[in-house]
Amino acid sequence: MSGHSHHEHSGRGLVAAARKSLIDSGEQWTALRADVFDALVSRDRPASAYDIAEALSDKREKRVAANSIYRILDLFVRENLANRIESANAYIANTHPGCRHDCIFLICDDCGAVTHFDDDRLTSALREAGRGAGFADVRPVVELRGLCDNCAS
Repeated sequence: MSGHSHHEHSGRGLVAAARKSLIDSGEQWTALRADVFDALVSRDRPASAYDIAEALSDKREKRVAANSIYRILDLFVRENLANRIESANAYIANTHPGCRHDCIFLICDDCGAVTHFDDDRLTSALREAGRGAGFADVRPVVELRGLCDNCAS
């Protein structure tokens, strides 16, 4: 695979990197945005806006609307702080904020685990094929479904 190198963050380091990236882009890191990002980071599976809204409603002891969560998640995807798993309509934290590239996601059909890998040759070929078909601003979304090692054994 032809990938590239980037620093993978985790835990509080990931939150700090995301916060810095968002502020550097001219956006604010509000308390609700911080809570949404924390909710993404704390999960080991992709989360829907409704999952996050429910968790934050419990945490804040007042209702948090899913529409508000969707707006924040859209911002996070735009700013490369989160990735949307299209086939599940769910989101995961991007562990390398600030590194813009096309991830290829592996999704377990049994447990829902998601991992990613990079193959710049493949995603560049898809991008070029889209341009060749007359599309501009092509953004490959590649998701492979199957069974993770744990579920396959």
